[in-house]
Amino acid sequence: MKLIVGTLILSIAVGYLAGGRLSNLANLQIRWAPLALIGFVMQLINPPGHWPLAMLFGSFVLLSIFAFVNRHVLGFWLILVGIGLNFAVIGLNSGMPVSSQALAASGQEDTIGRLTDNSDSYVKHHLATGDDTALFLGDVIALPPPIGQAISVGDIFTYTGVVVVIVGGMRRRTKTQHAAAPEVQGV
Repeated sequence: MKLIVGTLILSIAVGYLAGGRLSNLANLQIRWAPLALIGFVMQLINPPGHWPLAMLFGSFVLLSIFAFVNRHVLGFWLILVGIGLNFAVIGLNSGMPVSSQALAASGQEDTIGRLTDNSDSYVKHHLATGDDTALFLGDVIALPPPIGQAISVGDIFTYTGVVVVIVGGMRRRTKTQHAAAPEVQGV
């Protein structure tokens, strides 16, 4: 959660520093936004049994569709690549493999034990083993405290895409702003 909030704050700050306006985000032509919301909520819901994994797969389908229909918006191709990379590693391994080294380096040592007990509450993530495929795409990158999170290459693409969408959307000029801008005459 810290990474999501930090990414949003950083994106808005960079957008302002680049001369953008937060109000310009309203002009982005984002399509099918409810799919993103439903997909995100599906990742948070944790019913018993193997439903969490089914919901995770379903959420990635919805998020992929959402990103694809919005590919016309600057940054959504990065988001789509990130979703695809995460979906691939999760599909190959029936959940996201998480490196114990990344957990330790990110200050999440207590999570190692919870992932080791193979309880149903951690179907979506599991401690990486030698049996995992494409482990380099798993949560193997440590972000130390204060963020304190293990992330994947797919996460980097996704969060970078979010930054590009927000900064690009803030910098986008509306017709009213174009009309109000003074014309610069050559010297």
